[in-house]
Order: sequence, then structure tokens, then C-alpha cells
Amino acid sequence: MEPRRHVLGPVTVFRIGFGAMQLPGPGVFGPPRDRDAAIAVLRRAADLGVDHIDTAHFYGPEVANELIRAALHPYPDDLALVSKVGAQRDASGGVLRYDRPAQLRQGIEDNLRSLAVDHLAVVNLRLMDDAGPDQRFEDQLAAMVKARDDGLIGGIGLSNVSLDHLRYALAITDIACVQNLMNLSNRRSMPILEECHARGIAFVPFFPLGSGFSRGNPVLVSMQVADTAARLGCTPAQVALAWLLDLRPEVLLIPGTSSMYHLEDNMSAADIELDAEARKLLA
Repeated sequence: MEPRRHVLGPVTVFRIGFGAMQLPGPGVFGPPRDRDAAIAVLRRAADLGVDHIDTAHFYGPEVANELIRAALHPYPDDLALVSKVGAQRDASGGVLRYDRPAQLRQGIEDNLRSLAVDHLAVVNLRLMDDAGPDQRFEDQLAAMVKARDDGLIGGIGLSNVSLDHLRYALAITDIACVQNLMNLSNRRSMPILEECHARGIAFVPFFPLGSGFSRGNPVLVSMQVADTAARLGCTPAQVALAWLLDLRPEVLLIPGTSSMYHLEDNMSAADIELDAEARKLLA
């Protein structure tokens, strides 16, 4: 059995947390279809032991953070609130860059305000393009380091980055976590996970069940996943999450949902142990 907890920068959390991206309306824009249901899901997550919630001020915008505040404030002492900066939304829901140093600082302050806190456990710097590490990236890191030194954040994370970005950043400062796309059908970040494993850095895969914005994604419709789920007596989603947890102890999950049923299903993935046959089939 893999350990159930791992460090996330300055804190230690359970390996399955909660991602708030699916709480706002369609396209992560506007209010939820059912505000009371969204708040109930957040409170149930806390009841189930979730101590790591991943969010962003630009989810909604501000909607996800407002729901978290309404559901859980004043927050439990052990709850790690993690956010990200580097983007903003326009009036029609488009996602725009907001990643100059002053904008990153503003983004952090916007998160603090909308969550009603004076400190966040970790904030991820979300890169918005495929450019390699350069002066712009170094300036962005400097803004994040300044926010940490000023006590606004406990740790600096990176999101949507390459292995070169990670190594470049580590030559400058400590990195709390990397948040990249990773699931059974997309394993391009495996070298980054291995680097995180070697250094004891948390790796937080987003879209762990495939894209949250499309039907028939290749993770949950995979025959290998379905066959494994049937044999182990669990759901395909639990298999996909258990596979990620099984990769390395540094993997921390933040599956998101607005459904109470899916929340409980996701949390139960911590109890699924893959055997040799499952690992071979899913390799």
C-alpha cells in the first residue's frame, strides 16, 4: 500500500484532494447550475477528509473561490488552499494571458481577497504557451519568490511546464509542486513526474480522468480500463485514479466534480490496489 499522504511544499496532505474547476457554469464560466449542490459537494469533500483544494480566481471568474468561501469559511486549520495565476477571463469567457510580474502579484492578491485569507499554501504559475525558459520566465519566477518572501504564499508551483522549465526553476528556487496534464491516455509528462520523484516534489496531474469538457474521452471508454474495473469490482474512474496513485508516491490527485456521487467514487479510489495483472494491462 502506497502512503496516503505526501508533502505539498510547506504542508502535508492526503493524496486525493479536490479540484474546484468544475464548480462554476459550463466552460468554467459564470455561476453554477445549482449553487446549493456545489456548496454541498464542497462540504461533503471536507467531511470525507479532503485537506487540499485546488482552485483559481479566474475559474468563473471568482465563482469557484466564492463557492469555496461560502461553503467552508472559516476554513479548517489543516485545509491547504492552492491556487494558480497567469490567466484571466474576458467578458465572453475567453482565457487571456495575465502573466507579467505585476499581473501575477495582482492575481495572487485577487485570490487572497476572493477566498478571504491572507495566505495560500501554494500558488501555481500557469504557463500560457510553449516557449522555453527565458528571461520572461525568470521574471515571473522572481515575482512568485517575492510573494513567498512577503508571506502571501507558502510555496511556488508550476503548471503546464516542460522538464526544462522545471530544472531551470529549481536552479533559482524551491518548487512545491508541478501541475501538468497526465492520465492513462496522455503520458507526455512522465519524464517530469520522474524528475519530481527523484527530488521528492509533488506532481499534481490535471484532467486525471481525461478532458472534463468532452464526452467519450479515451480514458473512461478504454477497454483495458473497463476490463480492469470489472475484474477488481470498481468503477473505470477509480481504476484511472488508482493507476495515477500507483505510479509514484509523489502523485497528488485533484479530481473535480459537481456531483456528490462522483465525489464519493473518486475519494474511494484511495482504497483500490492494482495488482500485477492490472499494471501490465494498463502499462
